[in-house]
Amino acid sequence: MAAKSKSKPKHIPQRTCVGCRQVLPKRNLIRVVRTEEGVRIDPTGKLAGRGAYLHDAKRCWEQGLKGSLANALRTSISEQDLVALTAYMDGLPEEAPEEEGAPQARTKIKEE
Repeated sequence: MAAKSKSKPKHIPQRTCVGCRQVLPKRNLIRVVRTEEGVRIDPTGKLAGRGAYLHDAKRCWEQGLKGSLANALRTSISEQDLVALTAYMDGLPEEAPEEEGAPQARTKIKEE
């Protein structure tokens, strides 16, 4: 028998934005992590602690800071952390930039 020459496609980790609930590749989202010191933005994606993901769009951060981010992190966000997250959010664009050649985002659909 001949060996199969087809190689498996590379696995791309998927994560859900807690602001808009879109499922996207992990690298397209910003990780926010709950640590012992409080809630922090994790640019490396490697900090220890419970993490949640948000788009780099202001509208997703606004939605997330209303409560879905705290629920995903299973904690309440302190006033000091909220100020730091809001300051980071203010530097973001209103809409997430579209990437050329990126596959269409799939949303999670509950099957009934």
